[in-house]
Amino acid sequence: MLETYELLVIILLASFILLIFTGYPIAWVLAGVSFWFVVIAIYGSEYADLDTYLLTSWARFSVIVDRIWSQMQNSVLVALPMFVFMGLMLDRSGVADRLMQSFTRLFGSLQGGLAIAVCCIGILLAASTGIVGASVVLLATLSMPLMLAYSYSKRLAAGVIAASGTLGILIPPSIMLVIMADQLAMSVGDLFMGAMIPGLLLGVLYMLYVIVVTHLFPGMGPPPADAPPMTARIVLDALLSMAAPAALILAVLGTIFFGIATATEASGVGAFGAMLLAAWNRRLDWRCIKDVSYETAATTAFIMAIFLGASAFALVMRNLGGDEFIAHMLRSLPFGPEGIIIVILGIAFVAGFFLDWLEISLIFLPLVAPVVKALGFDPVWFVVVFAVMLQTSFLTPPVGFSLFYLKGVVPKEVSTRDIYLGILPFVAIQLLCVFLVFEFPELALWLPREVYGGAAR
Repeated sequence: MLETYELLVIILLASFILLIFTGYPIAWVLAGVSFWFVVIAIYGSEYADLDTYLLTSWARFSVIVDRIWSQMQNSVLVALPMFVFMGLMLDRSGVADRLMQSFTRLFGSLQGGLAIAVCCIGILLAASTGIVGASVVLLATLSMPLMLAYSYSKRLAAGVIAASGTLGILIPPSIMLVIMADQLAMSVGDLFMGAMIPGLLLGVLYMLYVIVVTHLFPGMGPPPADAPPMTARIVLDALLSMAAPAALILAVLGTIFFGIATATEASGVGAFGAMLLAAWNRRLDWRCIKDVSYETAATTAFIMAIFLGASAFALVMRNLGGDEFIAHMLRSLPFGPEGIIIVILGIAFVAGFFLDWLEISLIFLPLVAPVVKALGFDPVWFVVVFAVMLQTSFLTPPVGFSLFYLKGVVPKEVSTRDIYLGILPFVAIQLLCVFLVFEFPELALWLPREVYGGAAR
């Protein structure tokens, strides 16, 4: 029979999940639920034996102020607005336009070549922007009309754009990995390098799927009749178009990987480099700086508001004994250690249908990470596997944000049904990548170990 505090933990979690569907902002839901359960704790402790677990006074709850102050002083989180600024500025720099033109000429004569070009550009944007919404909108604006004009399958076009645009949340520099590193007190550099190979692998799997499906069903991605043959000049133009984003990637990731700069310092280098690229392409003016700054402030404020709400929620959850309850539930499962990891990943996958990656990273991940560490798994490996799984949250309805971004900019002939059916194969590919990283831990551990001498699983 469940004890009183265990029932309260379950009711707390259930209340949060149910209130999400009311449409209120997640930050206010988290803070509001936390507040009311503190009220229950304070005024309910005199009627039940709850003092061991609950916050029994407002003074004890006031520790949240210290937690908020600690977050505001956290130098790692300074990287968030800088990476957001870098991504938004790069989207306005004109680099993606040139990439699309050169890659279309490079791959246009191949079966499914335009979709392959989208995957390649998605990888480059991911390694230089990391802003999913901006990447999806940009890829859709540049490539969707072109693919439809050349009689590409609407479902294939929608799926490859939505999936390629989400790579930025996994391939470094990734905002998600910065937040995960902060929540679990881990090295950002270790997570960046641990996610590099799985992120690139996911992009390659997308391209392999496009190649296979367009050769099995040529009508899904026919080559344009007027596409020029591949020449040395076209290849050279494609390489030159990659030079600017490659230099920015090297400036940001290279300085982190080789120990020249921290992630926070590298984010500043990236923001400045994106401004230089915009200036080089004559896209930088005061209006551009103003718009990018406003969007950066709004995005950062949104993230930090959820941080504050999640801090309050985590404080109440821990004082209710939520950590012990969840650890006990996981350890009591009739599976071995790897079976418990599979259950955790399964819960994350299901949660991705209803929650954004940010809420899952801030609430669920810190609760299960101690259990995973106690089971003897390498934390870098687990976080990378978990991050790959969270890729699905962008594509799974009803809360898949990439689907909303895409629907907002595609032509009217591309229906919601086309988008939903188009992403199904790519969700399956994401799950395949999770399986590969799960079964072959070296995909996540080899690069951090070679560079930093990290521990293997």
